[in-house]
Amino acid sequence: MKFLRDLMDKQKPLFEKGGKLESLYYAFEAGETFLFSPNHTTGIKGAQVKDAIDLKRMMITVVVAMIPCLLFGIYNVGHQSLLATGETAGLWENFGDKALIGLQLVLPIIIVAYAAGGLVEATFAVIRKHPINEGFLVTGMLIPLVVPATTPLWQVALATVFAVVIAKEVFGGTGMNILNVAMTARAFLYFAYPAQISGDQVWTYLGDKAAVDGFSGATALAVAYNAGVDGVPVTEALASHNTALGSDLFSFANMFMGWIPGSIGETSTLMALVGALILIGTGVASWKIIVSGFAGAYIMGFVMNLFAVNEYMAMPPQYHWVMGGLAFGIVFMATDPVSASQTETGKWIYGLLIGFLTVIIRVTNPAYPEGIMLAVLFMNVFAPLIDYYVVKANKTRRLQRATV
Repeated sequence: MKFLRDLMDKQKPLFEKGGKLESLYYAFEAGETFLFSPNHTTGIKGAQVKDAIDLKRMMITVVVAMIPCLLFGIYNVGHQSLLATGETAGLWENFGDKALIGLQLVLPIIIVAYAAGGLVEATFAVIRKHPINEGFLVTGMLIPLVVPATTPLWQVALATVFAVVIAKEVFGGTGMNILNVAMTARAFLYFAYPAQISGDQVWTYLGDKAAVDGFSGATALAVAYNAGVDGVPVTEALASHNTALGSDLFSFANMFMGWIPGSIGETSTLMALVGALILIGTGVASWKIIVSGFAGAYIMGFVMNLFAVNEYMAMPPQYHWVMGGLAFGIVFMATDPVSASQTETGKWIYGLLIGFLTVIIRVTNPAYPEGIMLAVLFMNVFAPLIDYYVVKANKTRRLQRATV
């Protein structure tokens, strides 16, 4: 590391004021800050509060919390591929082949997302003459985890650039965005290129091989929706798919673990909960949003049971927890400290409404069987309004106490 430090110090005068590459100083500073801790201290005089947490440490903590979902997703991508082509039956058979297939598909998506988003961040830093913030460390990992492993790389790059520019930079950059950047990228892909992010054929990589008999490629949510249309109980429809494949693919336990088709990092409720424990334990994420989000989904699922007019509405509420990206979205998207509600009461309301809307969109929208993406983005827009009325209610209550 000393060699690298000496090399950076030798090149630094070129980027400082008066140097030949002065205009690229903030791009150089970004690389230096990424590799080494800053060697400068604040110049502000007076009393200060010293805290071990800063933006970089917070972002790295979130990335660490996503690692269980990432590693599980890489292996599951390979597992689903070999399962679909009949080359494996057990979870841990052909371990090396599954991991290799997953890495070959997932790693390029991660590299492209970081490269495209990092280029945009560096460009805006140079234009605006301000340091690059570490906010994209999280976004660059989230975007690959919420797309299918078969997504074309050029679409990943385009969605990343669109999301960083439209959902973040136009509002002023890190800490100013009103929408979750990763969810914006996924929404862009869904509405611009629906054929590559929806349907039954995009979730499992087959390569040039044929799928086994009985394989449809459908996700658990697609099976549930079709069961509602056909008038078949969801649990029976899931069991029928298991029988056709000769496995327990869509059993409740299997869906909770995440051994099902879906986006790279969102299939495992268990891994999302592991990430939630890390985020809550380190104080990075609000447990109130996470708990209320899961509670809201369960409550709305129960309400749908009471007024069930089709079998999808009659699906047991707990199944909503383990299908699709609900758990991943609540843990990593809804808790975004910038776009989420800021008041303590507002966090309960915000999380509950995300859970409510997710189930409502899933059950009542025939065009889109998943709902967490639209629910999070919708509530991002309304989070400031929730906080406004919570603060207003607090002020009114205090004024009433003061005048008694």
